[in-house]
Amino acid sequence: MSTNENTIELHGKVALVTGGSRGIGAAIARQLARAGADVALTYVRSAEKAEAVVKEIEALGRRALAIQADNTDAEAVEASVATTVAQFGRLDILVNSAGIWHAGPLDTVTLAQMDETMAVNFRAPFIASKAAAAVMPEGGRIISIGSNLAERVPDAGIGLYSASKAALVGLTKGLARDLGPRGITVNVVHPGSTNTDMNPADSDHADAQRGRMAIPKYGSPDDIAGLVAWLAGPQGRFMTGAALTIDGGANA
Repeated sequence: MSTNENTIELHGKVALVTGGSRGIGAAIARQLARAGADVALTYVRSAEKAEAVVKEIEALGRRALAIQADNTDAEAVEASVATTVAQFGRLDILVNSAGIWHAGPLDTVTLAQMDETMAVNFRAPFIASKAAAAVMPEGGRIISIGSNLAERVPDAGIGLYSASKAALVGLTKGLARDLGPRGITVNVVHPGSTNTDMNPADSDHADAQRGRMAIPKYGSPDDIAGLVAWLAGPQGRFMTGAALTIDGGANA
């Protein structure tokens, strides 16, 4: 099949999207499928939502699989990679999208919250990336979903979350060096305010967020998914070790 330079073409590729049952992760899973990829996605508790995404992907004529995996469980994260390869025969694209949010002043954040945040937002992407890199062919893609809060912390009480996402930048740059000789690219996408159940556009904090943006409106999950799909496609082959911010200019 010929590839138009302006078309994201992922036919024959297999993707694994962690946290793919809702929000940004679900939008990414659907977008990769629309571009032609078969998609596995992980979820923790949202089995019905995960199966709904699977059915949407299958309706597009692609194969799909929902895998229950808690990102705090290292063995479950590794197993999700192995299950994807066992089911689909290969793995070309890993999207580390699963994440959690704990916020509060320094004196109220607990050690347990810190450990959980780092386990889900940083350790799991490290584990998944290591497992995926072991089986990826040349041309593979590893893409992590960070946050614009990794680059700028505009409010008190979000230091833990910001730190967990900032850690992804160092991981991304290091893995890009490790895997570049094999033709595998590694990038991190930093969304800003995006209309999801974690940060809805009609929340009590939404107007303050819009007030910091050059384009004063929330992004949609599809906006983020479009950038991820570009990185996953042939046009993104020379982009690696990069942190790409997509936040309506909030950090401008």
